[in-house]
Amino acid sequence: MVKTLPKPQHRSPLRMALGKTWFIAKRRVQWHLPGKRYAATRSAAQLQHEHASHRTPLLRQLKGVEMWLQHNKVESLKVAASCLDGLLLRPGETFSFWRLVGKPSARRGFKTGLVLRNGRIAQGMGGGLCQMTNLIYWMALHTELSITERWRHGFDVFPDEGRSQPFASGATCSYNYIDLQIGNRTADTYQLRVRVEGDYLHGEWRAGVRPRYAYRVVERDHAIQAEWWGGYSRHNSLHRMVRDIETGADLGEEFITENHAIMMYAPLLKNLEPIP
Repeated sequence: MVKTLPKPQHRSPLRMALGKTWFIAKRRVQWHLPGKRYAATRSAAQLQHEHASHRTPLLRQLKGVEMWLQHNKVESLKVAASCLDGLLLRPGETFSFWRLVGKPSARRGFKTGLVLRNGRIAQGMGGGLCQMTNLIYWMALHTELSITERWRHGFDVFPDEGRSQPFASGATCSYNYIDLQIGNRTADTYQLRVRVEGDYLHGEWRAGVRPRYAYRVVERDHAIQAEWWGGYSRHNSLHRMVRDIETGADLGEEFITENHAIMMYAPLLKNLEPIP
C-alpha cells in the first residue's frame, strides 16, 4: 500500500483563485441536479436511541499557532452547530455539510481561523470548521450510515501528541467543493446532534430504533517513509470491525479507506533510508 508521493508543487495565487472559483460553481450546479435528495429538515425533538457519540477538545496548544485563532475557531463552530443541530437524515437522503452550513462570512458570525492553503498554514474565514466534519465523519463510521464523499488532507500537519484516534481518521472541508456527504441507505431516520459546550465539541448520531451493530475502527499498514526529494510521507489504511449487538457475533472486518500524506514535520525515526 505504501507508495511514493511527488514533491509538493506551490501554485500561484491566481491559479488557485481561478481553480477555486470553478470548483465552487461546479458544486453549486451539482446541488441542483436531479437524482439526489439532500437532508434539510431539523427537529428540536430528539430521537430516542443513541447510535454513536464523540467529543473533541476545542483548544489545543499547537506549535506555531496563535491561540486567538483557536478561540475564533470556537465561535465559528458555534455558528456551524446552529445550522446542523437536530438535522433529520431520512431514508434515501444525503447529508451535505456545506449545503447546510453555507458560505462562512463575518456577517453570519464566522471568524478568521487556521486553514491549510497550498500545503502551508494560513488564516481564512471559518478556519477550523474541519473539527466539525472530523467529528461527524468519525461518528458516522460507527453507524449504518454510508460515507459517500470524504476528503483527506494531503498533508499531515501536526505530530500525534494527544491524538486518541488513528492517523487520517477525519474529514477535511473547504467551501464548498471539499465537502462531507453521508447517505442514509437504511430504512430508519437518523438525527444529528452537535453542540459546543464547556471545553468540547460534542456530537451524536441518533435514531428512532436501537442500534443493531457495534463498530470499532482500526488502523492497518501504518508506515512512514523518506521520499527521494527530501521530505517524509505517512501512510495507513482504516478498517472497521463489525459485531452483532443482539447475538454478540463478530461479523468480520470492512475496509474504509487508505490514506497517503506528506508530513509537515520531521518524524523521530532512526535508520530510515530514502526509497530507491
